[in-house]
Amino acid sequence: MTAGVKRIVLTTRESALAMWQARHVATRLKVLHPGLEIEISGMTTEGDRRLDTSLAKIGGKGLFVKDLEDALARGAADIAVHSMKDVPMQLQPGHVIGAVAERADPRDAFVSNNYPTIEALAAGARVGTSSLRRESQLRAARPDLVVLPLRGNVPTRLRKLDEEQYDAILLAAAGLKRLALSERIRALLSTESSLPAAGQGAIGVECRADRADLIELLRPLDHAPTALAVRAERAVARTLAGSCNVPLGAYAEVSGDTMRLRGYVGSPDGARTARAVLEGSAADPEALGIALAERLRAAGAAEILASLEASGVR
Repeated sequence: MTAGVKRIVLTTRESALAMWQARHVATRLKVLHPGLEIEISGMTTEGDRRLDTSLAKIGGKGLFVKDLEDALARGAADIAVHSMKDVPMQLQPGHVIGAVAERADPRDAFVSNNYPTIEALAAGARVGTSSLRRESQLRAARPDLVVLPLRGNVPTRLRKLDEEQYDAILLAAAGLKRLALSERIRALLSTESSLPAAGQGAIGVECRADRADLIELLRPLDHAPTALAVRAERAVARTLAGSCNVPLGAYAEVSGDTMRLRGYVGSPDGARTARAVLEGSAADPEALGIALAERLRAAGAAEILASLEASGVR
């Protein structure tokens, strides 16, 4: 155990998935640092409280993180555990991501009680999703579907499907698998057909930058290939001012010293899309992410983003 750190308070959201992630990180840290005591403190964040409005309209996924960061800032907690896809592209000043654990399945999942795949959906079928990124790619592939907003934690979303409010819903595969709900997955969407969000499937641990003792404590938890990939993906989104308000995907794959990075930007209705791919050194993931963002701009993302800005979507 790192000298001087005997007990830490870990804060997280109170949803079933967030608590699973918190317990997972706590277990890993206890194995890495025998004798370490960890208290898990669950919080209901602003994003959890405001379920009646789409995230894009109330400030984006950062609403899931702000309350946790405030707890770190005032010393009420030592570390915060997040889904990396929910973490804003700019952390609160004075904060760092101390570790990114090994990534789980990054793909999107198709869940339905009546249809085996997206292709099998009847014209006019109702599909629920909370993600503009998923909506854009789905509309581009199946403009004949009716895409409806879907908020709430994973069990709530599944309940709404079972109540027949939707014919199908799209969720992150990692969340379903972590909650032992893999049997609800009818199909896994390839990263070619539904490019994941930046950081999807990865768990990040945040702490204050002045806590060198905690940064050292978290270091063994960091999975280098995942951390490099997430840094590249977040650089794409950060460069393009990506947020919950922008249908944007970024996904990196690391093989040895090489990284393959793909990006997507689309209009919410899927009528206009831009895609790009770039391979390069994994040693400087931010540079690769910035370069891919420029390729996306040249491929049409600049016009799409300008249109979103003019319409007030961004």
